Amino acid sequence: MEIHESSENYLEAILMVKKEKGVCRSIDVVRKLNFSKPSVSVAMSNLRKSGYITMDQDGWLDLTDTGREIAERMYERHTILSAWLMSIGVPEDTATEDACRMEHDMSVVTFEKIKAYLNRHREDGEAKTDL
Repeated sequence: MEIHESSENYLEAILMVKKEKGVCRSIDVVRKLNFSKPSVSVAMSNLRKSGYITMDQDGWLDLTDTGREIAERMYERHTILSAWLMSIGVPEDTATEDACRMEHDMSVVTFEKIKAYLNRHREDGEAKTDL
């Protein structure tokens, strides 16, 4: 099943909030993404219907196994791409924004090659800026 970029962003935001606070509600996603409450409410409903999240009677959000897999993949991409961009001199705000765009469109093959390259250079003790 194909998932849209916006859904990936919501799932990643839920994961990030849960990493920061241990729990997550829709209002936390509103604050994290700076989106309107109605937009987040519709998105959460769609994610529930698609089987990516669950919401209990008190409004606490949780990722299903499928939702967690997607969220973790996006989070890993975002983290690695942001760090890489900052290591080559891109300012943090720009690196974070660019990584967010890149993480959704990059193929698995390309991302894995970038990750392997960065890991090799860390293991070799080379500066990450030697890319």
